[in-house]
Amino acid sequence: MAPIVSVVGGGLAGCEAAWQIARRGLAVVLYEMRPLVMTPAHKTGFLAELVCSNSLGGDLPDRAPGLLKRELALLGSLILACARETAVPAGSALAVDRERFAELVTQRIEAHPLISVVREEVREIPGGVVVVAAGPLASHALSRSIAELTGQGHLYFYDAIAPIVAAESIDMSKAFRAGRYAEGADYINCPMSRDEYDVFVEALVNAEVAPLHGFELEDPRFFEGCLPIEVMARRGHLVLAHGPLSPAGIVDPRTGARPFAVVQLRQDNVAGTLYNMVGFQTNLRYAEQERVFRLIPGLERAQFVRYGQMHRNTFICSPKLLWPTLEMKERPGLFFAGQITGTEGYMASTASGLVAGINAARRAMGLEPLVFPRESMIGALMHYIAHADPASFQPMKPNFGLLPPLETPVRREKRGHALSERAMQALMAFLKEDDTLPLAAAVE
Repeated sequence: MAPIVSVVGGGLAGCEAAWQIARRGLAVVLYEMRPLVMTPAHKTGFLAELVCSNSLGGDLPDRAPGLLKRELALLGSLILACARETAVPAGSALAVDRERFAELVTQRIEAHPLISVVREEVREIPGGVVVVAAGPLASHALSRSIAELTGQGHLYFYDAIAPIVAAESIDMSKAFRAGRYAEGADYINCPMSRDEYDVFVEALVNAEVAPLHGFELEDPRFFEGCLPIEVMARRGHLVLAHGPLSPAGIVDPRTGARPFAVVQLRQDNVAGTLYNMVGFQTNLRYAEQERVFRLIPGLERAQFVRYGQMHRNTFICSPKLLWPTLEMKERPGLFFAGQITGTEGYMASTASGLVAGINAARRAMGLEPLVFPRESMIGALMHYIAHADPASFQPMKPNFGLLPPLETPVRREKRGHALSERAMQALMAFLKEDDTLPLAAAVE
């Protein structure tokens, strides 16, 4: 009888891991506690629910996020395939209708004959071959179990969610559609003059934030890659104008000039009725969000269908605990995946789920786990979380700085293309090492 592999957590990483294990002919039990036990950020019981942005990052093949998507496509990623099927306009990025996306992933997982979805809270890590992909919002009981197993205290940072507004409530007499540097018209732009920007920032830095709770008060650390907008504003009056409100590449068609600052909104569903505020992760009280964000030209009467909020994200000290195969050093057969390992972003989380799933399947089949080549973006990410300095370990997103230098230097404008092509060649050669895929699954 084929071994059964357990996957704890039905987020992006857990679903990807379960899919990759099942593709290799093994039975999987996928545990998800929602909707029986909810988290502070989730709203539904769907698998793979996106709780922050609906963007899965850049999609250009000569950029690091785009390369990661190319690699995931080559490896048969379920999450990427579902994202492509539920995509909404987002310029050179890949964004999805979050509800349709989660529904589709749930349908695919539940329909697979080798995957059994069990809706219950896992309070202790199971025995046997296991992938823990509980996510950064793991339940308190499971978090304690992980802490006891790893010997580590809580490592955590704060992550934040941006508000979503109804499209019909945006005043298009003040806002306009455009992409940066004339790349399509997928974004709604709310331009700001210097005076409007000054008033907005002053209100933002003085707005009241929601309180933190429990032990989180003892060491309130923010993740630099996803700072609340009010935290950024407090670092300097012009920080936002050079960051998420930068007008670079934007021209106001009414004036023919570049605004002093611009707030961008990205489509959040296929119907185009919802838009999220790009870069506006926040922990302001709900009433304060309405007061302050309605100072933005075009959003004076904005209808907020979801307010921004902040929550605690937990991650383990992977450099001390994991091999680059994502297997725990002290417990063979136990793999970790997702943001809890220190991968940043939806697609990096998916990539870790794919690696953990492939290697968990191999371990269950009596084979040694595989280390992905460092020349690939997937391999470089796994190498980082296994070899970073434990004292300063922070989650990492895909970037070309993780890859080994090119043997033959090329001009800067061609570097991304050269790194991408080398990565794909290395990954295709690597695929020959994994002979665990049945023929039908290999060509699906």
